[in-house]
Amino acid sequence: MDEELESDTAQRDTGVQPESEHRLEADATTADVAQLSKLRSGEKGKLETRPPLNLNELQKLSSEELESLGRDFDLRLHSIRSRHHQILDLIRAALSTGTTVTAEGFLDQVGDSFGLLRWPELNFLPVPEDVCVPCAIIQQFQLRPAQQLAGTLRLPRDREKSLMLDQVTTIEGQPAEQWTEPTDFEKLTPQFPQGRIMLENAKTNSISARAVDLLAPLGRGQRGLIVSPPRVGKTILLKEIAKGIRANHPEIVLILLLVDERPEEVTDIEREIDCQIYHSNFDENVHRHVEVAELVLERAKRLVEMKKDVVILLDSITRLSRGYNNMQPGKGRIMSGGVESKGLIKPKKFFGSARNAEEGGSLTILATALIETGSRMDEVIFEEFKGTGNMELHLDRALQEKRLYPAIHPLQSATRREELLYHPDEWERVQLLRKTMAALPPIEAMEKLIENLEATKTNAELLLSGLK
Repeated sequence: MDEELESDTAQRDTGVQPESEHRLEADATTADVAQLSKLRSGEKGKLETRPPLNLNELQKLSSEELESLGRDFDLRLHSIRSRHHQILDLIRAALSTGTTVTAEGFLDQVGDSFGLLRWPELNFLPVPEDVCVPCAIIQQFQLRPAQQLAGTLRLPRDREKSLMLDQVTTIEGQPAEQWTEPTDFEKLTPQFPQGRIMLENAKTNSISARAVDLLAPLGRGQRGLIVSPPRVGKTILLKEIAKGIRANHPEIVLILLLVDERPEEVTDIEREIDCQIYHSNFDENVHRHVEVAELVLERAKRLVEMKKDVVILLDSITRLSRGYNNMQPGKGRIMSGGVESKGLIKPKKFFGSARNAEEGGSLTILATALIETGSRMDEVIFEEFKGTGNMELHLDRALQEKRLYPAIHPLQSATRREELLYHPDEWERVQLLRKTMAALPPIEAMEKLIENLEATKTNAELLLSGLK
């Protein structure tokens, strides 16, 4: 008893509190912290009741709608700032209050360090709200260029300047934790095109589409050229082919790539054809032409890796080649027409990517090539690509001057190994039809074919009855 009293006296003298008092203070402190955290969580809960924002949806809103949404975050958006800067301000304000912000886009890899999410709705244009994908995420999932990513965002830290991808939720529509890396495109086994892409359809009843089916059929994995002088109808023919693919093969991923194009042509095609359309106008920088083309090609490769059939309609391979040539540093050997010796390596690689993969999936590229433009460079470009494809469709100015449409030269247009695309019975009748046309002058042969196409409802009916 005396020892306990002495202990208590010693503790009071030394300023040391008894264990029971420590426990009481600890309990009080714990209670205060719990109360404080409860209040904080309550405040945070109020903030988190706000629905999550999606960057892709914000990009569809007008400036007035963005200003209205900004008031929910006590944010005053300045009308003098561009709409994309308003989106960036709104996302920063939302993230600072704890609101979840998600985004979905295609990975545009910048070297080996990091990547950026690009938006297909904006034609892959760089904008202030672009999201940076850290190198750690790219390495974690072994990501490849143009893969489709979705995830949550966070504010930049330290030296970071742009919005950052915090967590990946899905890759190509699959949960990130279930994602398995597919076989690389370059390791797929190429083979001759198989599986015909029919263009004839009752919806458009296009004479042009039916003529292509008879003269130069299109298969999955085809690498084709539409060789044409200016103003002979190559763009119209390209649109008819696109409509035929959309009508008969909705499972095919159809992409129209318009390089160095006139703005009014882009608008016309966007209104007529329901498919993925990516473009760069003639008044844009040459680097822009190349960036769009390369990202579209990488996107197509990723789809083929997932065993999908993809068709790229390119207008035109000539203008794309000019762009690559103009980007050369000027230190190489100059060939005829002002083409650098290494200027056509990348466009030929682009065109050569078309293939039918034995493991599944195919990439079909049908590109227009310009001739008779008066430019020696265009002639050199055509000669470089001549023979690299396995299908050629030649448009003839003499036919166009006779007001014959489609102005397809019946003898110069053909597909390699086309017997793999036709049914044996159909193949025999197609050969008979072409022998009949070969005995006539090209203009007369095409006139007769067009007359018979207009007189019959289907190609099957025409092949059964023969040319009349």
